[in-house]
Amino acid sequence: MAVGVKYRDVVREIALDHYGYVTTRAAAEAGVPTVELPKLAARGGLQSVAYGLYRVPDIPPSPYDQFAEALLRAGEGAYLHGESVLALFGLADVNPRRVKVAVPRRARPRLPPFMELVRVRDEAPTTLYEGLAAQPVADAILECRGRIETERLLDAAKQAHSQGLLTSAERHRVRRGLQS
Repeated sequence: MAVGVKYRDVVREIALDHYGYVTTRAAAEAGVPTVELPKLAARGGLQSVAYGLYRVPDIPPSPYDQFAEALLRAGEGAYLHGESVLALFGLADVNPRRVKVAVPRRARPRLPPFMELVRVRDEAPTTLYEGLAAQPVADAILECRGRIETERLLDAAKQAHSQGLLTSAERHRVRRGLQS
């Protein structure tokens, strides 16, 4: 780290790219000793959210904060799943009570009430939406079969296609999957 650069500034730069959140791992990779984050929190420069997870309080909130927090709490390899992907874009008029996060391995973090972990066994394709790891929209729509009305899912596919979230081939695949 360059001379004269403050740890608080480095932590803030990391947090700006992650919806206001910073992990001890990300800070350490940027050259901030892990002991500095609790010190910053004690002085009011950070808020401790969970073990190894902090929030910079003066970064303005966004609609994606809760999704980002859920992913960071779940850890490496986690991604938004099912209804949470639809909620991210306002598709199918869903408003799930919990953010569903898929994890490829067993995880035991202390979960807040707004979060639900889903264990996935297979290596599933993921993508980034708004900088957040997520199940592709087409797969998320198909994942919601049986939990959300088919008509709403078909409307979600149409809306996602018009927003550029689904290709024509993906929309066709989703329609076939929902009608079978």
